[in-house]
Amino acid sequence: MEFKNIISKLRIERNMSQQALADELGISKSTISMWETGKRFPSKELYEQIADLFNVDIDYLFGRSDARQSVHFDEDGNPYYYLNEETSQMAQNIFENKELRLLFDTAQDAQPEDLKAVHDMLLALKRKEQHYDD
Repeated sequence: MEFKNIISKLRIERNMSQQALADELGISKSTISMWETGKRFPSKELYEQIADLFNVDIDYLFGRSDARQSVHFDEDGNPYYYLNEETSQMAQNIFENKELRLLFDTAQDAQPEDLKAVHDMLLALKRKEQHYDD
């Protein structure tokens, strides 16, 4: 995929207008428009800003990888990388539940369906445990 398609896709997924993206990056709306038509490309610094803003790897922006490699950080600032957006979202849900964070030591490269199965199982066990405590 080309950068012009990637940047447009990322912007639309975030429900951002070209103006909103331009404001976020401190550039003009016409620059965003030129990127999305393939007439211009960002500077190295802007590629880095875009990657940070959309939480994707630079290789994804360059079209060299289909994996977005979303990054999340633990309480110590250590990054967690995921294979795709669906896995990233499921992992974020697990990460936000303190009792389930143990999975992060072993599930960084798990597929979404694997994480969902473990997530559902652990929540069921937690509910069962709470029932016995009552």
